[in-house]
Amino acid sequence: MARRPAPGTASTAHPAENGRLTAPSALRNAAAICEVIATHGPARGRALELASGTGEHAVRIAAHCPGLRWQPSEIAPDRRASIDAWAAEAALPNLAAAIQIDATHPGWGARHGGQDLIFCSNILHLISAPEAECLIREAATALAPGGVLMIYGPFRRDHGFASDGDAAFHASLIAQDPQIGYKSVQQVQGWFDQAGLQVADEIPMPANNLTQIARKPR
Repeated sequence: MARRPAPGTASTAHPAENGRLTAPSALRNAAAICEVIATHGPARGRALELASGTGEHAVRIAAHCPGLRWQPSEIAPDRRASIDAWAAEAALPNLAAAIQIDATHPGWGARHGGQDLIFCSNILHLISAPEAECLIREAATALAPGGVLMIYGPFRRDHGFASDGDAAFHASLIAQDPQIGYKSVQQVQGWFDQAGLQVADEIPMPANNLTQIARKPR
């Protein structure tokens, strides 16, 4: 289940200085993401970020949550280079160099066990339902007892899409690839349950997004 290229309607990254990439969406939502992790995540321990993208989230979260040893990961070499370039500039003692993980491929959870927090953002709507289920199942394997999984992004609600803009974005995604698109809150929580995780919270975020949170039983 190798990751397919992101659709043209997905948020894109642009070149910046010194090998870094920058994404407008990462700049817009970074403060809210930092706050939800600080409020609802563990104060200390090992944290793994899946599909870290440009690395802009990683440096901001690591700075905001100094008790977490933040491990970014990415499948794409150019994104890993960008993450490391942002990290070199930030020089944070709790931010590790990026590693390669395909979060949609079985087996990575057993290789990266003992995580107190696993976080990913804006990924589930860009992958298929089987890939999303695999990501959650592998994350459950990688979490330590009591560990927390946080998934940020756009989701369908029980009543449908949160806005006309969300409905239009979903339509544009499935027009490019019928296997992808928005997942529902209920669907994701069902995958949490199947993976042996306990649904913990559902946090409203800016731009009609949510952070869905689950916990691994102790």
